[in-house]
Amino acid sequence: MADPTQAIDFQALQRRLDEAERNLATAAEDPERRRQVLAERARLIAGTRQAARGETVPVLAFSVGGERYAIAIEQVGQVLEAKGLSPLPAAPPWLLGAMVARTRIIPVLDLRQLLGLEGGGMSDLVKVVVAEHDGEAFGLAVEALEGRIEVPREGLAAADEGPFTWIAADRLALLDLERLSAPAGRA
Repeated sequence: MADPTQAIDFQALQRRLDEAERNLATAAEDPERRRQVLAERARLIAGTRQAARGETVPVLAFSVGGERYAIAIEQVGQVLEAKGLSPLPAAPPWLLGAMVARTRIIPVLDLRQLLGLEGGGMSDLVKVVVAEHDGEAFGLAVEALEGRIEVPREGLAAADEGPFTWIAADRLALLDLERLSAPAGRA
């Protein structure tokens, strides 16, 4: 952003506008030149979009137990209101209950129990993120949904412990659904 204390050189701006108008007029008179200019612009725009995609990871971010977590966007089936959750009698503490999502019965996991986090009761859980892994679907009860975000690849640290793939510089942790859904992790 420009420093507001610096004076604006209106003459230089006018020269740039005049030059741009001349270039547009020249391009309009010569269809081949216009095609070349447009092709070059398209190539530059496409290159910047591809570079931006390669530098970030799209995830669905949410909060549970005062911590931020995410799952890869391609693993998200849908997001539901938690009020449709039905408790299951005699279920282990990490299994909050089940709900119907797109004609399927989905078990809903309590990340607070699985990850050893502090947490309140069922009323704190407002959304259920339905995750799909190896053809199976299960829900993750969350306290707050941040939404889809693009996480820069720079600064991601591989996670050695727990059910995480990586942890970002801002402490956002990507859940590894393979490790999270392993029966040993649910004991």
